[in-house]
Amino acid sequence: MDFQATETQQMVRVTIREFAEAELAPGAAERDRTEEFPTQAIRKLGKLGYLSVNVAEKYGGAGLDMVSYVIAIEELARVDASASVIVSVHNSLVCFPIEKFGSEDLKERFLKPLAKGDVLGAFSLSETGSGSDAGAMTATAVRKGDKYILNGSKNFVTSGSNCDYVIVFAVTDKSKGSRGTSAFIVPKDTPGFSVGKKEIKLGIRSSDTVSLIFEDCEIPVENRLGEEGMGFKIALTALNCGRIGVAAQALGIAQGSMEAAIRYSKERRQFGKNIIDFQATKFKIARMGTEIEAGRLLIYSAANRKDRNENYIKEAAMAKLFCSETAVRTALEAVQIHGGYGYIKEYPVERYLRDSKITTIYEGTSEIMHLVIAAQIIGK
Repeated sequence: MDFQATETQQMVRVTIREFAEAELAPGAAERDRTEEFPTQAIRKLGKLGYLSVNVAEKYGGAGLDMVSYVIAIEELARVDASASVIVSVHNSLVCFPIEKFGSEDLKERFLKPLAKGDVLGAFSLSETGSGSDAGAMTATAVRKGDKYILNGSKNFVTSGSNCDYVIVFAVTDKSKGSRGTSAFIVPKDTPGFSVGKKEIKLGIRSSDTVSLIFEDCEIPVENRLGEEGMGFKIALTALNCGRIGVAAQALGIAQGSMEAAIRYSKERRQFGKNIIDFQATKFKIARMGTEIEAGRLLIYSAANRKDRNENYIKEAAMAKLFCSETAVRTALEAVQIHGGYGYIKEYPVERYLRDSKITTIYEGTSEIMHLVIAAQIIGK
C-alpha cells in the first residue's frame, strides 16, 4: 500500500484544517454549551463540496476518493466533533446509499441537492427497542396502490430536526424477518412527519439528536430506496461505510486531545520545570502518538479497500473499534496531564473526553464490532 498522500489529499488536509480553525474552532465551546447547531458552517462546507466528497461529479459531488473523505472528517473532529458527525452522516449514511442503491430518478430528485449542499440528510434506523438488534424494528410501511403508509418512530437520529430528507427503514413484510424491511427517502415536510424528543447528551452537543414520529405518512413508491425487502442490506452497507467515518472522527478527537496535552504541558511548570520534561508525561504522549498513528493506518487501509471496490467490512470494523477506544483513552490521558484544569471548561480536553465516548457506541458498539471482526476472521 502506498502511504504517500496524493497532491489532492494534501490539499484537502490543508484547506479543511484552515476552514476548521477559522470557522469552527472559535465557537466550538460555546456551541457545545448552548447546544447550537452549526448551521452556517455546515452550509459553507456544503458549498465547498464537503457534503459530497465521494459522490460522482455527474451528480454534483466532488468525486474524490475515500482517503480524502476520512482526512476531511479527521480534521473537522480535531476541532469540533459535532460538526464532523453531521458531515459524516450526510456523506456516509445518506449520499452513499442513495448513489449505490437509488434509481436515477431518486438521484436526480434527492442526491443532486444533497450533493450540492442545498439540503441536509439524516439516517433513521434505531428505535426504542431496536438498537444493535436492528431486525427488531417495529416501524411499518404498508403498500396501498402507488403509495406506502408509514407508521412508527425512530430514536437517536443525528440532524433529525435540521435535516430536509431522511432515510427511513420500516417493516414491509413481517413474515420475512430482516428480509422484510425496506428503505424510503422521506422529505421532512411530508404530512404526518414530526420531530419528537430532543436528546440532552453528554457530548457532541451541538449536533442535534432527536426522535422522529411517522403517523400515516404517505410515501410514493418511487421514493423507495432499492427493491422492497432490501432495507436491511442497505442499512448494513451504509453502516459499514459509516464506520470508516466514525473511526476518522474518533481519530480527530484523539489528535486534538494529544495536541492540547502537548501545548499545556509545554506551558505548565511544576517543581521548577515544564511538565513536558517529566518522563511520566513523555510516556503518556508517546503512547498517544503511537496509537493515533496505528489508528490512522487502519482507517487508510479500510478506505483504500473501499476505493478499490474490495470487501472492507473487517477493516472498517477494526478501524472503528481501535480508533474509538483510542479516542477515549487519549482524551482521558489529556485530562490527566492537565490535572485540575482538565476538569473545567476553560480548556478543551473535557469536551474532547465527553465527545469521544459516543464513538464507541453509535454506528455499531465496540461489542458489535468485536462480533463483526470475529465473523470475518472465522468465516461465519
